[in-house]
Amino acid sequence: MRTIQTVFAEKLLKIKAIKLQPNDPFTWASGWKSPIYTDNRKTLAYPDIRSLVKRELVRLIEINFPEATAVAGVATGAIAQGALVAEELALPYCYVRPKPKDHGMGNQIEGTIPEGAKVVVVEDLISTGGSSLKAVDALRQAGFEVVGMVASYTYGFPVAEEAFKAANLKLVTICNYDATTEIAAEIGYISKDDLEVLKEWRKDPANWMV
Repeated sequence: MRTIQTVFAEKLLKIKAIKLQPNDPFTWASGWKSPIYTDNRKTLAYPDIRSLVKRELVRLIEINFPEATAVAGVATGAIAQGALVAEELALPYCYVRPKPKDHGMGNQIEGTIPEGAKVVVVEDLISTGGSSLKAVDALRQAGFEVVGMVASYTYGFPVAEEAFKAANLKLVTICNYDATTEIAAEIGYISKDDLEVLKEWRKDPANWMV
């Protein structure tokens, strides 16, 4: 049975926002070898998919974080998605840089949200969770209450799950790695042998092909 996760994963594969190459792996900025590459910013070019992302992120917020009074996007990938979500919810919006600017006002949080706001953070992709949680830390240090995070996609790494648990932060996502590999095998994008390779990678991505 198709779910929103598999429907969305198939759309991401079709527009090449997700690429699976088990036999010709990518090299991530971290140096990890990976059979998958994800660029959810590509969804912005397709009005129907862009609207789907907005609707689903809003739905997740309304179900999981109805107490939110402001929205924050994580730079740079989720700036646009966060703005779309905030517009739909009619809530104040800001975005958070990886670190403070080294010029001007030296801001890390760009935009003005009310003092004491209950913030839901919007992210496009969760890998290890490190950069996403840096944005959460910046908001907390600025005095805001972060009520949770929504994201378009997660690889579902155990290290990320542990990081969010340690940060005492709930994360909910539209789509995930398991749904992607499931639909990719179903539509013939990958073979059964490829599926086994993809499962092995997720178990220990840092040491895969080392």
